[in-house]
Amino acid sequence: MKRKQYRQGDVLLIPIDSVPNGTIEESADGRVVLAYGEVTGHAHAIDATMAKTFQKGSDRYLVVSDGAVLRHEEHSPLKLAPGAYKVQLQREYEPQGFRPVTD
Repeated sequence: MKRKQYRQGDVLLIPIDSVPNGTIEESADGRVVLAYGEVTGHAHAIDATMAKTFQKGSDRYLVVSDGAVLRHEEHSPLKLAPGAYKVQLQREYEPQGFRPVTD
């Protein structure tokens, strides 16, 4: 069964077969944060017992177990299918170049 993509605000999760070799696992303290809001401090986050994030260069990856839920104070919670995902944050153009979009 093919897993679907998930979007919550400016965070897009793209299903992948596995995390690439050479990634480094990021540490988490109670929750895995995929993105913080610029003004409110709200976060797109998952309980750390259900998820791990990895980094390779500027790319981030997420691995979730069954029951993982992506939560944000201003969006509906998203129950995620177990597996690996590439984390893509939305960007917007301004005259100085591209910058990340923040909730």
